[in-house]
Amino acid sequence: MRSHSLPFDPRINTASWHSSLPRCWFIDLQNVSVLLFVSLTQLFFSFFLTLQYTVWNFLPKNLFEQFRRIANFYFLIIFLVQVIVDTPTSPVTSGLPLFFVITVTAIKQGYEDWLRHRADNEVNKSNVFVIENAKQVRKESEKIKVGDIVEVKADETFPCDLIFLASSSPDGTCYVTTASLDGESNFKTHYAVRDTTVLCTHETIDSLAATIEWVAVYTGMETKMALNYQGKSQKRSAVEKSINAFLVVYLCILLSKATVCTTMKYVWQSNPFNDEPWYNEKTKKEKEAFKVLRMFTDFLSFMVLFNFIIPVSMYVTVEMQKFLGSFFISWDKEMYDEEIKEGALVNTSDLNEELGQVEYVFTDKTGTLTENSMEFIECCIDGHKYKESISEVDGPLKYYGKAEKVELCMVNSFFTASSHFWAFKLEPLHLLHMRPMAFTSSSRSGKLLLFCKGADSSIFPRVQQDEIQQTKAHVDRNAMDGYRTLCVAFKEFSQEEYDQIDKQLCEAKMALQDREEKMAKVFEDIEANMHLIGATAVEDKLQEQAAETIEALHAAGMKVWVLTGDKMETAKSTCYACRLFQTNTELLELTTKMVGDSERREDRLHELLMEYHKKLLQEFPKNSGVLCCRMAPLQKAQIVRMVKSTKGSPITLSIGDGANDVSMILEAHVGIGIKGKEGRQASRNSDYAVPKFKHLRKLLLAHGHLYYVRIAHLVQYFFYKNLCFILPQFLYQFFCGFSQQPLYDAAYLTMYNICFTSLPILAYSLLEQESDSPVPLLYRKISDNAMLQWKPFLYWTFLGAFEGLVFFFGVYFLFQNSSLEDNGKVFGNWTFGTIVFTILVFTVTLKLALDTRFWTWMNHFVIWGSLAFYVFFSFFWGGVIWPFLKQQRMYFVFAHMVTSLSAWLAIILLIFISLFPEILLIVFKNVRRKAQVRTAYAPCTLLSCRGLNDLARFMKEACSTTA
Repeated sequence: MRSHSLPFDPRINTASWHSSLPRCWFIDLQNVSVLLFVSLTQLFFSFFLTLQYTVWNFLPKNLFEQFRRIANFYFLIIFLVQVIVDTPTSPVTSGLPLFFVITVTAIKQGYEDWLRHRADNEVNKSNVFVIENAKQVRKESEKIKVGDIVEVKADETFPCDLIFLASSSPDGTCYVTTASLDGESNFKTHYAVRDTTVLCTHETIDSLAATIEWVAVYTGMETKMALNYQGKSQKRSAVEKSINAFLVVYLCILLSKATVCTTMKYVWQSNPFNDEPWYNEKTKKEKEAFKVLRMFTDFLSFMVLFNFIIPVSMYVTVEMQKFLGSFFISWDKEMYDEEIKEGALVNTSDLNEELGQVEYVFTDKTGTLTENSMEFIECCIDGHKYKESISEVDGPLKYYGKAEKVELCMVNSFFTASSHFWAFKLEPLHLLHMRPMAFTSSSRSGKLLLFCKGADSSIFPRVQQDEIQQTKAHVDRNAMDGYRTLCVAFKEFSQEEYDQIDKQLCEAKMALQDREEKMAKVFEDIEANMHLIGATAVEDKLQEQAAETIEALHAAGMKVWVLTGDKMETAKSTCYACRLFQTNTELLELTTKMVGDSERREDRLHELLMEYHKKLLQEFPKNSGVLCCRMAPLQKAQIVRMVKSTKGSPITLSIGDGANDVSMILEAHVGIGIKGKEGRQASRNSDYAVPKFKHLRKLLLAHGHLYYVRIAHLVQYFFYKNLCFILPQFLYQFFCGFSQQPLYDAAYLTMYNICFTSLPILAYSLLEQESDSPVPLLYRKISDNAMLQWKPFLYWTFLGAFEGLVFFFGVYFLFQNSSLEDNGKVFGNWTFGTIVFTILVFTVTLKLALDTRFWTWMNHFVIWGSLAFYVFFSFFWGGVIWPFLKQQRMYFVFAHMVTSLSAWLAIILLIFISLFPEILLIVFKNVRRKAQVRTAYAPCTLLSCRGLNDLARFMKEACSTTA
């Protein structure tokens, strides 16, 4: 075959289009430089987008990611200080928890990445057939090479970008659907290259030796999918940002404690009687020489002593909570769809709590709010409306215009003609090439007709103006009813006119300069003065419960935006149907028609924006519906980015079902993919995938709400219990001459966060719930990161400080009695620390028990089991002489302690005193909740039906909680 410029566009430009003909042969026509993108079957869009690690880079990359966290890096530094400097505690006390955290996190992230790798292989390892040596050879998609001839059969997915060479169809056509690319589920006709149309067997197609030039074949990053692709970035939740802010505060507290103790040590030692004894006293010269170094090492030693105020184990608990909690979404039977036999899918568990903080929801229309299943409703021909398919019994429809009479039949909104005619391939409206299509024989033959379909905005300017009015009324009415409309026009050509057009097109295509402009000029001339035949209307039905879902999202305080490529009238009617717009909603329209085409276009646009901005703030402060039409995929992502960057940085969520929605899904804080009819690009690139739009309600208002409440409580609880833990250690330094003497044994320091207090909060963060049904009022209550603001953080901090003071000084006053044992023996400093630690463990565990509303057998097991394990461990640790310990300082300490009645009374009393403020607060909240429930009945008659349902659920939950 000779080298030539192809006269029309035969390329199949996506890896997700579907063929509907028996067999088609294609050639992979991509440059070697972009082989990775096109040859590996969406490898650029699946492997590189979803897979974060490889076998070789997992360890270094994962460690780098983990030590970017403040707490992990801090504990690494502390561990190195303990190894290098003589500190009061063993390196094991910080090294073991750090190792545990790093290991568990690495396992969790490695497992999630393995799941993504497995999903990628489903695509990259899928089988395709190529022609080699005149035989059909099976290959994996990722092994396709440039120049391979690929055979695609009916209902198969194209593995990469291809050039259409031949088809088993006699006329060299195939029909494809581009649903995964642009959301359009209708079939489009493609034509094979003229010179290769006859190569319809394995032997003939294998003999092909050709060079193809053509500048319009887009490759690599210039393909349609790549141009519409928004790069993937690391998403971090608002909770993680709050954790980092709280960590900075606690680091400041730690530095302050270390600075105070270091300063007080040297103030205390300034008294000669408090310094080293005379027989060990250094000379003045020695003191001055090592003073700065000693001060620095002392500061580091105090940092090590107090370092447990930073909750490093919180990170691993958060990771486990997210990972294990994500299974609740997958296991939810209410989010299982019987039609596709699939349920919800979690691609990343790092954003679970973000589902409970969404402020803006950006949704696609076709396939997301609607079924993406087109059903013929009616057509309008020459001003007459027809609601059913027209058969021969109905008789031929006569269209009279300036052209000769044409007999037309219409079946399910597809036009055909009963004569031989020439059809023009349009993309979307402009003429690309003319090709003969043979239908049934007719007495009239040789007619050259151009049939053109398109939106009314494109067709009406190209037809006779006196033919528009009747059809326009039908189009407007159909659009207002929510139907998708297309107009159809035709034009007749003589043979001479056709030859002239063909010559002009060839000249324009061969032009080396201004090719696009010259072709556009030819198109404009061809498409002028057409005759309007009529219009068709098809319905894309609204998905089940789509309207109720949007109402629930509005009730929860979310603002819903619809971003679609459809025309404004169709999109508006869909918004009315799904209750995004109400009948009394005032619409503020911003269109090119309103802006105009004058030189002051930008000024007019600015004026309109300022006018609408003022109106929204003054008259519609609670506006929650916005519609954006005629949007390209990247424009959708730009809208999401614009809202993300507004004041307050609101949390955004994007939901869509096609590859054209991937950009906005990746741009939003949370991306939701729908497992719809447009392929799986959206669900693969999303953070979460659901079968239908209606499942978004349960995902956000139930799962999202619970995830946020649980993890917010987990975070605050960790900071609280670690402050309770370290504050007595700090106070103890004022009574031991700032000698860096630990209050607690090293085993208690190591196991406090890992064993004694870890499981109860993990169980709480997985199982606690206010309501397992989607209640908008509860969602609104915790919006704007309410539980992790500075006010609740300070409350937890003061609570931890109060209890720490009670622990230490309560036991201190107990020890004012010189004898605590019946035999007159006096308890020592390790008994003092053990009593404080025992009160600490019981208090923080019982505090969590008070906070628990939803009790299960697992909560009982881990709460009472953790306390029992602490008692058992203390007996065991102090009941054996351990040969690997240099000092047996804890030997029988715990056993002796529990023999003292005074110690028992002190422990019980101090636990009660510590929890008393919390008990009072719980009683006050319950009384106030009862009052709210009683007063809630009065205004019920003024609420809408929508509000009544939510209020009923809320009152039912409040009553059960109070009971």
